[in-house]
Amino acid sequence: MADPVQISVSAQGVAEVTLNRPEKKNAWTLEMFDALADAAQNLSQKKGLRAVIVAGAGGCFSAGLDLSVMQSFAADLAGVKAQMAERDAQGANRFQRPVTRWAQLPVPVIAAIEGVAFGAGMQLALGADFRIAAPDARLSIMEAKWGLIPDMGISQSLPKLVRADIAKELMMTGRVLEAGEAQRLGLITRVAESPLQAARDMATEFTLRSPEALAASKALVEQAWTMPPGDGLALEAELQAEIIGGPAQMEMVMANLQKRAPNFSQG
Repeated sequence: MADPVQISVSAQGVAEVTLNRPEKKNAWTLEMFDALADAAQNLSQKKGLRAVIVAGAGGCFSAGLDLSVMQSFAADLAGVKAQMAERDAQGANRFQRPVTRWAQLPVPVIAAIEGVAFGAGMQLALGADFRIAAPDARLSIMEAKWGLIPDMGISQSLPKLVRADIAKELMMTGRVLEAGEAQRLGLITRVAESPLQAARDMATEFTLRSPEALAASKALVEQAWTMPPGDGLALEAELQAEIIGGPAQMEMVMANLQKRAPNFSQG
């Protein structure tokens, strides 16, 4: 059997993480939950990583949970609830880690969405820093269809993107959004004819920026968006103090002055 999640890393440090069940529209099995969480964990330790692209094989991002998973949950409800209660140091359980670990990576994570992003697939996309969708892509926080709430880290991602009333409507109805509406609501960063190519272009642009500044920018938004104003200002100053005058920041200055591409490989 092919790996449910495939990973490749370019010489420039751009990783592509591909959900690989195209015959099932990349519906999630329990194996895929663990493979995605492991992929994020392994990439977090990879030296020289500059950006990550998450996509689905076969022209579809992900249709959500495979029915076999729903059946296994029904067969062992007590076991499922026990796994929900077991949390790691970041507070995430087995079913949340495949989504929440991407926010913990110090590099930009881009979701390239074709076909559909439903349920678990939608929550995975929301766990990325950026979402680029095809014009005909369809998206849905679909758990309401099954009488459930979305519980794969959406409490961390959705409040940064949409108003509370919009979040409630999407979670309570599970209605399907076209890409254009999703962009207007703030769920999609950009619509592009070729999401994967657009994601690759964006990742290439990130390789021309200071990795320290990218990591600090991501940390600033992840940590400060819901902080009290004073705490947010303190975090800004703390992160900037760690960057300013460092080798990567000085290389960005020199590259601009010398009108050349920056080189972060030294040191």
